[in-house]
Amino acid sequence: MRLLKSFGLVMTVCAAAGAPFGLANAATWDMPTPYPDKTFHTVNINQFAKDVDQATGGGLTIKVHSAGSLFKHKEIKSAVRSGQVPIGEFFLGLLANEHPAFGIDTQPFLATNYDDAARLWSAQSPVVVKLLEKQGLQPLFSVPWPPQGLYTKKEIASVEDLKGLKFRTYNPTLAQFVKLVGAAPTQVQVPDIPQAFSTGRVEAMITSPSTGANSKAWDFLSHYTDIQAWVPKNIVVVNKRAFRKLDAATQKAVLQAARAAEKRGWQMSRAETATKTAILKDNGLKIVAPSSELMKGLRAVGAAMLKDWQKSSAAEGASILSAYRK
Repeated sequence: MRLLKSFGLVMTVCAAAGAPFGLANAATWDMPTPYPDKTFHTVNINQFAKDVDQATGGGLTIKVHSAGSLFKHKEIKSAVRSGQVPIGEFFLGLLANEHPAFGIDTQPFLATNYDDAARLWSAQSPVVVKLLEKQGLQPLFSVPWPPQGLYTKKEIASVEDLKGLKFRTYNPTLAQFVKLVGAAPTQVQVPDIPQAFSTGRVEAMITSPSTGANSKAWDFLSHYTDIQAWVPKNIVVVNKRAFRKLDAATQKAVLQAARAAEKRGWQMSRAETATKTAILKDNGLKIVAPSSELMKGLRAVGAAMLKDWQKSSAAEGASILSAYRK
């Protein structure tokens, strides 16, 4: 019923705009995403694609290519920018080397719960929009991962216990964090996590309960310490030239589906935290509350990193932090 009402609303807008949907101008968009089909981000994006298809009466079909099957994770943003594909999803923090503003949500212990993460995104999103628009990209929606926890082969009681460990990283901010705690950073993307641990390339990681459960972390690790380090986000962007080629009614349908996907995705992420943490526990991973000594040491590292971030992020960083702290 809700979908029928939504479709009716879009059709009304379409008629008013004088640009009715029709299969004569039907288009198919290939959409690369980095994560497997069972990952809640991908589930949400598949629903987004279905919503667009239904709202446009088949006028726009979005074909989702999951698990890096079309482009590897690091290539997705460039593929959308160059027009190789019109739309794609990627981890926003991967762009931190382009501008620090992209990676503020991966700053350790700045925003560690969903309410703070939502406030941070409200402060961050205007800057992200401007930066991506300069590259011919238009953000559609962003969805967070669950708060990030620490996975290890032994109990970690203090920052000292992390020294020397071969530590999985996936973006520049985490690599910096790993170096500051005295561990050895090693770049490993999600699909390669099990092999990296089984071959000894890495011994520890900070990631979400989702990635831990999906990677079956209990097969190669013993402890999950719930440090709630940060709440990072994925973002879905569209090539602006491709978007402008759509008629007005189809553009409205895409934007409407994107708004629904963002709202739904945040709700899914909240549910995911409890569900996947329980899966980790049920499969034998020891769920550990962090010691006060460990948290004190980790927060000190986070505070030092934020100072460095502020120095490098210029006016954009100052505006984000000012809006976030109001």
